[in-house]
Amino acid sequence: MPDRLLKVNAYTTFDLLDGRAEGHDFEEEALAVLNVTAPRKDPDHVTLEFELDSAQLEHLPAHADRVTLTAEQARTLAGELIEYAERVEAARSD
Repeated sequence: MPDRLLKVNAYTTFDLLDGRAEGHDFEEEALAVLNVTAPRKDPDHVTLEFELDSAQLEHLPAHADRVTLTAEQARTLAGELIEYAERVEAARSD
């Protein structure tokens, strides 16, 4: 990802995931970075960051998407992720 906007290092949550962008008249797949952070000093929110490798995309310019969550919203998201992960694991074990 030569035109990367998000910093990727040893602390990045996930790098090189399979990602997809969808629009009204396009759908593209690319490698992606997904990261979760919080401010180091006086943390008051959680930030979820996502970036697709713009070198693999025709329709989107280089960009990163960020969502700011409260602690409660982050816990809700974590609970949903656990619930769906358990559903996937249960389906695979059948």
